[in-house]
Amino acid sequence: MDMDDDRPRKADDPLAQLLRQDLGPLSVADLEARVLALEGEIARIRSKIENAVNHKASAEALFKR
Repeated sequence: MDMDDDRPRKADDPLAQLLRQDLGPLSVADLEARVLALEGEIARIRSKIENAVNHKASAEALFKR
């Protein structure tokens, strides 16, 4: 866990802006497109996390020799 996780997000943080956005004016098609985009972003983030964990494990294994 990063130490920055406990700090409040900046007002101009894209994630904070996304979470505050009013969804009322969006159509069902817009909402479905948004869900697809967010699911794609989630997959990209999960892949990055997996790569980081694997890289760390490889480095730790290398230095334990």
